[in-house]
Amino acid sequence: MKNMPRDLVKVATLFLFSIPVFLFSCNQKPESSQVISTDTAKPDDNRFTPVVLTTQGDFDEPMNFEVLKDGRVFINERKGGLKLYDPVSKTVTLIASIPVNTKYTSASGEVTEAEEGFIGFTVDPDFDKNHWAYLFYAHPTIKKDVLSRWEIKDDKLVQGSEKVLLEIPTQREVCCHTGGGMTWNAKGDLYLTTGNNTGNVAEKSQTDERPGRSSWDDQRGSGNTNDLRGKILRIHPESDGTYSIPEGNLFPKGTDKTRPEIYVMGDRNPWRPSIDSKTGWLYWGEVGPDANADTKTTRTGMDEFNQARKAGYFGWPYFIGDNVGYPFYDYIHDSVYGPNDPAKPVNHSVNNTGLQELPSAQPAFISYPYGISEKFPEVGTGSRCAVGGPVYRNSDFKNAKRPFPGYYEGKWLAADLSRGWIMSISMDEKGDYKSMEHFLSSYQPIEPIDIKFGPNGDLYVLEYGSNWFRKSENAKLVRIEYNSGNRTPLVKASADVSGGSVPFTVHLSSTGTKDYDGDSLKYDWNVVSSSGGTPQTFTDPNPSVTLSQAASYTATLTVTDSHGAQNSKSLIVVAGNEPPKIALNISGNKSFFFPDKPFAYSVDVSDKEDGKVSPAQVAVSINYVSEGFDYAEAKQQQQSVDASTRFDIAKVFIMKSDCQNCHHADTKSIGPMFTEIADKYKTNLPWAMDSLPKKIRSGGTGVWGNVTMPAHPAITLNDARTVVDYIMHVRDKNISTLPLKGSYQQKTTKDDNGKGSVIIRAAYTDKGSAAAPALTTETVTILHSPQMSPGSADTIKNADIKKQIMFVVSENAIPRNNGYIGFKNLDLTGVKELELNATANPGEGFAGGTIEIRIDGPTGMLVGTTEIKPVNPYAAFMSAANATQNAGGKKAKPEVKTKAAAKKPVFDIDAIIAAGGRTKVDMKKVDGRHDLYFVFLNDKAKPVEPLLSLSNIKFVD
Repeated sequence: MKNMPRDLVKVATLFLFSIPVFLFSCNQKPESSQVISTDTAKPDDNRFTPVVLTTQGDFDEPMNFEVLKDGRVFINERKGGLKLYDPVSKTVTLIASIPVNTKYTSASGEVTEAEEGFIGFTVDPDFDKNHWAYLFYAHPTIKKDVLSRWEIKDDKLVQGSEKVLLEIPTQREVCCHTGGGMTWNAKGDLYLTTGNNTGNVAEKSQTDERPGRSSWDDQRGSGNTNDLRGKILRIHPESDGTYSIPEGNLFPKGTDKTRPEIYVMGDRNPWRPSIDSKTGWLYWGEVGPDANADTKTTRTGMDEFNQARKAGYFGWPYFIGDNVGYPFYDYIHDSVYGPNDPAKPVNHSVNNTGLQELPSAQPAFISYPYGISEKFPEVGTGSRCAVGGPVYRNSDFKNAKRPFPGYYEGKWLAADLSRGWIMSISMDEKGDYKSMEHFLSSYQPIEPIDIKFGPNGDLYVLEYGSNWFRKSENAKLVRIEYNSGNRTPLVKASADVSGGSVPFTVHLSSTGTKDYDGDSLKYDWNVVSSSGGTPQTFTDPNPSVTLSQAASYTATLTVTDSHGAQNSKSLIVVAGNEPPKIALNISGNKSFFFPDKPFAYSVDVSDKEDGKVSPAQVAVSINYVSEGFDYAEAKQQQQSVDASTRFDIAKVFIMKSDCQNCHHADTKSIGPMFTEIADKYKTNLPWAMDSLPKKIRSGGTGVWGNVTMPAHPAITLNDARTVVDYIMHVRDKNISTLPLKGSYQQKTTKDDNGKGSVIIRAAYTDKGSAAAPALTTETVTILHSPQMSPGSADTIKNADIKKQIMFVVSENAIPRNNGYIGFKNLDLTGVKELELNATANPGEGFAGGTIEIRIDGPTGMLVGTTEIKPVNPYAAFMSAANATQNAGGKKAKPEVKTKAAAKKPVFDIDAIIAAGGRTKVDMKKVDGRHDLYFVFLNDKAKPVEPLLSLSNIKFVD
């Protein structure tokens, strides 16, 4: 292997050695004596209920909150407001407004919105007795951040009660990073996070020592032992409005060129800190830099979740993540030097007023980039903004009404603002990282900016909202309640038709309604006309209702369990208007598309009341979506068809990603509006369609100001083009994208794995009438990739599905004798051949066997067969790798290293995979839809002996 290219050696090694170990670890079972307590078993998500406490428009850039023992909640807003939520009246009241600075003014005089303002708030641990609150804000006229103590009486901030504890000089020339999180430990020590207060630099290290550029040098703040910026401070507030220094901070009081308030240094933008009440350890989220990849002058940007068991230096600006060192960029001489030593970092900056020799750097507890994190894949991809959150300890809530279950004992619940998730992070008995999982994945907060438990044991989440630097109507406070007892029924209500000519009968259905506790249920339907009159009521779970007057009707299903818990669901049906009818016809195979081969489509629309339908009012669109697209989002029925309907696939991408964090169609946020982007590039559409998708993937800055657009390397170019196509046509008024009849050809692209789907959509909204509102009909047909994963089989018997790695992650079927996997309702029209990626390595215990391909059942008609012999695929794999490498070496002349030669592949991936087990199987001619079964046989194998590993199925026409 020593002559193989380095990357191939790495992949081959992973393939040869990692997979068997991985398979073995997946098959391990817990000890039979292991007993799991009910309290420590993971609770069902349906036991948690996110309750929205506030109404739309209550908040204008909320930042932090504190929950009092009586359930009242203080919330501070960046522009200076302090508000109070009252759980009795369920209202939000403005109780004070303090003057703050919210702007930056550059050297050229340009004024821009800042992150500064009223950025931190907490209440004293003895607030019920002393009524003290601590505010952290940007002084309105002087360049400094202020930490001060105020008194709150009668739900008002007492004017004249302010006592300033701490002042931090700042610059207001350039954005960003302010910190502003506060928390307390059991000793009454106050922790305060402070941002680095410097301009963002992504393409180089943050070490600009040129004259007049100190605002871009993080060595003057985060890496400075004598500066309070880029830190987590720990002080002990005293009753007279001063503070003392607790024992155990990073630098003992009196140490030359240091500030004794520093507990943690080397931060870029630490956000919401929390203390584990059992260990006393500090946890926080750290917002990292923006670089998308390692280069000569920078390192891949990472956000971090950190744990400090004691005072320490956490690396910025010299290190990131697992103490990965930044190349030191010398801005004065345009030179690059090696990174600092994490064991003995040194700060030689001309802007450094502290010690030159810094404490040893501590690696991040968790770190993740814009792209996929190999170490922490659960965090996802895209823009990132690590917030932090609390560590749950049941002992903190002894008299709580509904404390969280023991499963979450000692777990850290940490949020990311941009990605909109909360992670439950587990540590082992030593406090080291163990695992993470999504907490309540069905709840997707809109930019969670603060998260903590209230004294009542509920988890509170403050959502900043979707607009940056301005009011968001969807900003809100949410309380997540845990229910350990009886659960409310889950109600589903549907109708067989959405409308019809009068009189017509609609069949209502409660199918899907269930009670998680298995209680008996009582059903009550109430059907009310929009024109008034006596409601019709039914106690049948699935009644038939006759509607004789033209109107809109609301049918409400109320379900009550045997304990009295009740839930409802409503739907609307229309009498006096027949829904439009749409026939969407596809030529050829109805299950699969075949790359580079066109298929014909036609759309026929009719409406009883409208008569002839104008093709211009029918939205017809065809989109290719990459693997993993959520089809359910695309299938949701339209309320009405308008010009944007044809871009619904793009809007699904936008909704499910982080685009809305910074952009909206025609309202201002931190990034440009889509209409602004369309206007800017409308005269150069070909360039925009080629360049902007690449920019979405790689990120960028400078075109629309200083705001950095994060990289999105996980989105394919194809899907990015779909989004850009929508943006460039956001002002269009045309409803129809495509004619009602035509053909479509999905071309093979190098930037996609070919495992996506083609979605064909047609929708029409009729005209309605004075008595009966308009109705929309939408039809969606999905043609899937001709490549299918065995892991997606509908039926599996006597076979296991396990993940394996060979260049890509795949879900392999591992069958035993007489095992099978089956796929329901596949159109086999035109399928002439199957390509199976199957291997039987005797070294891994595979016996080999025959694969029979049958339709309509595991004993149905035989349409194909092949034998997979027990041979070592790795030998063929290595042979093919060496052969293709040698072939590549012969093609390029060693003495002439041209660019063209450098671009030629050193090895052929397809050839290597084929050598590892690609088998072609001829198929008998079969038309129409059938269930397709793969039956695995080897009568000589032992009952528990695996026969082979099947990783991919490809249909060939």
